[in-house]
Amino acid sequence: MHCLPFMSYQFRKRTKLEDIVYSLHLYFNGLSLRNTSKAISRFVQRSHTAIRDWIQKYRPERLFFKRKRVSEFIVDETQLKVGSEYIWLWVAIESETKNIIAISISKERNMFVAEHFLSDIVNEYDQHPVSTDGGTWYPQACKFLKLKHHLHSTLEKSLIERTMQYIKDRTECFDDYFPCRKKKCKLKHVKQWLNLFADYYNKEKIS
Repeated sequence: MHCLPFMSYQFRKRTKLEDIVYSLHLYFNGLSLRNTSKAISRFVQRSHTAIRDWIQKYRPERLFFKRKRVSEFIVDETQLKVGSEYIWLWVAIESETKNIIAISISKERNMFVAEHFLSDIVNEYDQHPVSTDGGTWYPQACKFLKLKHHLHSTLEKSLIERTMQYIKDRTECFDDYFPCRKKKCKLKHVKQWLNLFADYYNKEKIS
């Protein structure tokens, strides 16, 4: 009887967003719903059905909202280690809010990958000028997509570099403790987790 008020409080307590992101990372990395529930039990008690509800609520394809007003895309890429291999992380931020508006990964870095990444952004946000570093793969990709291209200003370079470093600092910690061990992995779970991470990053900036 004495446990009932405590149990009721735990049931109503709102789950921290970082706990949700961490749980979904474990699920996307291959754990079952029940094993994910067990893995997080040392710091938060949530059932496997709660985790299933989080997956349905935070589906990666719904994480980025479409903005009606976007003045410019600031784009960059960096290398990340996933398990035993290295991948390229592509990121675009919006110049005014500094929010991450697109994120993608690839095993190669060239004009065709850059074009595909920019094309997805254009399909979502329409055509806008693109700011990049001196990467030779960007000018031709922008030309093909009929996008105005220019090199980063000092401010734009500072904004995108801070964002990229933040992502690298946080994701490398996860890779150290929970490296990808899937053979011939297609990295789908990595992309899903990065989308969740970007959504969490944007919400933290707003709050």
